[in-house]
Amino acid sequence: MKKLYIVYIVIGVILLILANSSIYILDETKQAIVTQFGKPVGKPRTSPGMNFKVPFLHKVQFFDKRYLEWDGDKNQVPTKDKKFIFVDTYARWEITDPLQFFIRLRDERSAQSRLDDILDGETRNAIASNELLDIVRSTNRDPEVTEDFMEEIEILENISVGREKIEEIILKKANERTADLGVRVLDFRFKRMNYVDEVRDRVHDRMISERNRIADQFRSEGQGEARKIQGDKERDLAKIQSEAFREAEEIKGRADAEAAAIYASAYNKNRQAVDLYKFIRTMESFEKSLDENTSIILSTESEFFRYLNKLN
Repeated sequence: MKKLYIVYIVIGVILLILANSSIYILDETKQAIVTQFGKPVGKPRTSPGMNFKVPFLHKVQFFDKRYLEWDGDKNQVPTKDKKFIFVDTYARWEITDPLQFFIRLRDERSAQSRLDDILDGETRNAIASNELLDIVRSTNRDPEVTEDFMEEIEILENISVGREKIEEIILKKANERTADLGVRVLDFRFKRMNYVDEVRDRVHDRMISERNRIADQFRSEGQGEARKIQGDKERDLAKIQSEAFREAEEIKGRADAEAAAIYASAYNKNRQAVDLYKFIRTMESFEKSLDENTSIILSTESEFFRYLNKLN
């Protein structure tokens, strides 16, 4: 009996191993093909769920069902107008036919290598067939001019193709070459473009020179405006001073006339008023003309001498 139990247990273990070897689970992110001695057997499995295979004879090859990333190498490429630029690109692709993919490429690593050849080659061909302006711009547009003097500076030449159209051309030609590989390129884009060092230095120098010219123009216009403002200020100041002097002289004239009228009125009142007026006028004149360091010689006929003599 014990030997019989052992036989049953062994048979059960073998059956479990066979059952486990004949079942495989396919999740939503994967697709697969079954191979026998390295050759595909049956149709590709693309639906998620439980699947069966012949134990030990069949092997399952899994492939990603999601969108995959391709990142191109930075390449130095000449444009149609003989300008050398560094181009960095990227793309997204997917496996559309896992059976064809396995037959032609075997795995994703081989697919990435093949895409390198196709996309880098088509990128070189497209850039070499178009001028730099078409590669960096997508549309013909009018520049936004914020200052009048920039109208002559910000002039954009028209393009005939454009960056987006070039990307579409590369994508179309790449898919034509990958049609028999079981893959499809979903999207292709230029990540970055830049001049090579020698050309970039010349471009920077030209940009600096252009901006210096704009700065000089700003300074020239500013100096002209400053001189205009200074001239207007001096003209307005001279006008204000002239009008103020004229008004002051008119006020002084009216004051002198009024004072003279008051003096005349007071002078002609009586004898005592006349004598007082003469005395005050004489004292005011001497107060203005004499100080403590002044020596004077008076005539006996002068009014001041008469006033001083009266004090004695």
